[in-house]
Amino acid sequence: MAAEGARRFISATTLADLLDRRATEHPDREAVVFPDEAVSYGGLAERADWFARGLVGLGVRHGDTVGFLLGEEVDALACLFGAAKIGALPVPVNARFKGFELTQVLGQSRMRVLVTRPPLPGAPDFPALLEQTWPGIAGCGTELRLDTAPHLRHIVLLGEGERPGYLNSAGFESAGAAVTPRELDDRAGLVRVRDTAVVMYTSGTTASPKGAMLSHEAFTRFAGGLRDRFGLTGDDRIWTALPLFHIGGIAFAIATLNAGATYTHAGFFRPDRALDHLEAQRATVALAAFETIWLAVLDQPDFDRRDLSSIRIVMAVGVAERLRQMAARLPRATQVSCFGGTEACSFLSLNELTDTLEQRVTTGGLPMPGMQTRVVDPETGVDLPPDTEGELLFRGSNAFDGYLHAPELTARCIDADGWFHTGDVATQDRDGRVTFVSRLKDMLKVGGENVSAAEVESYLIGHPAVGIVQVVAAPDSYYVEVPAAFIQLKPGATATEDEIIDFCRGQIATFRIPRYVRFVDDWPMSGTKIKKFELRERIADELRRRGITEAPRLTSR
Repeated sequence: MAAEGARRFISATTLADLLDRRATEHPDREAVVFPDEAVSYGGLAERADWFARGLVGLGVRHGDTVGFLLGEEVDALACLFGAAKIGALPVPVNARFKGFELTQVLGQSRMRVLVTRPPLPGAPDFPALLEQTWPGIAGCGTELRLDTAPHLRHIVLLGEGERPGYLNSAGFESAGAAVTPRELDDRAGLVRVRDTAVVMYTSGTTASPKGAMLSHEAFTRFAGGLRDRFGLTGDDRIWTALPLFHIGGIAFAIATLNAGATYTHAGFFRPDRALDHLEAQRATVALAAFETIWLAVLDQPDFDRRDLSSIRIVMAVGVAERLRQMAARLPRATQVSCFGGTEACSFLSLNELTDTLEQRVTTGGLPMPGMQTRVVDPETGVDLPPDTEGELLFRGSNAFDGYLHAPELTARCIDADGWFHTGDVATQDRDGRVTFVSRLKDMLKVGGENVSAAEVESYLIGHPAVGIVQVVAAPDSYYVEVPAAFIQLKPGATATEDEIIDFCRGQIATFRIPRYVRFVDDWPMSGTKIKKFELRERIADELRRRGITEAPRLTSR
């Protein structure tokens, strides 16, 4: 780490240059470790070049989009680095998407090549999904013509098998056989640090997916900031379970390679296997991110008997009381929180390791190096005083450059001075620490009273049976809308709707008390985010079917 107060010099490069440098410096060092496969820095660079040659051989040009629909595996990263090396735009496709979303993303991104593979044991059958979405694939030959994906020319099928309509691995390799190392170097040399490196589709929780364009500089500047804030070195082993179609999964991998460290990924997330991997890999940094991931790991029956003494940092977000509970489970580690988003290249702000526990559980920390933030009145755009709730704006070196093929949407979100209007309600204290409050659209209007869903969730977490809770608006003819709580109980716990409502009576304002409580065993997910809009639709549909237009009136005790 640099000495306290020392100047931290800016370093930005392309993703291909970053990987090739580390492969030259540490060819045999473990770069990426999944539960069932691992690769060295040298091996990852070679595999990335294999993808780059094949894509050039297929005629992929600078600026063309190349998607990958893969599980958590080395080839997901190798394909990304290979496409970025030649100036193409890699698009990680959400492995949970179905036909409707696939059609949206492939069409909107104007995708030219898609890389996938036959199903591995227990994994989704991506080719079957593609053929269900585009039944004509098998009759196209290896150069496609699909009405609802008009730019798509090839689907590359990794592995040894063959399938009508797909280009298999041997054919892909043959296409790139004539591409020389000089040609590859020339293509890499034309890529600028401000060019788009990756297109990350986002906002599936609230609307149709849109492709955020993130530059090589954004990723490598973020990586340098994370290295400095966490003091990362080549000895670190950085663990996460975020999928490789999620900004965290990608950005954390790049930050790990930037530090010359080892990226240890839990693979397809199962809490028991994730805990096994965390322990076996002697992870030093656990980038758990969401409580839906970390709480499931902490709640494993044998967690307290595991040797996790190597972990020095845990990153997780959540309400303050939940963060205190989680931090207490690994008291030797420093648990930090953040404020993040795809458009900020994952972390917009992050706690310092020297922050107090109170600062680490009640704030999202200071902006990352190179990033500026403001909190403004969402109606007037006027800057608000410290510790006042308003809309968060940001800009800077790590920020995205707009949405792919969506200039009007970009213009609505990024103003003339370059500030991105997040739609998030936040506060910023006098020292600059940012704290998430809720989405602007996550504010309920109950009989004229503003209700923050996050505040109600924070209170409900205090109930001893409540594990995870999400509060959404339910329609109401009298109040316009009222709170509805969806709750996943802790393992072995029980509770009733009346018990949860009684827990709130006399403790929080009646207009904040959920009028409906529904218990769930799983959640509608987009990557690692819970789709609140689906929960809103679920309770609205239920009330409509039952003919309920007005919630029961409540009084405080």
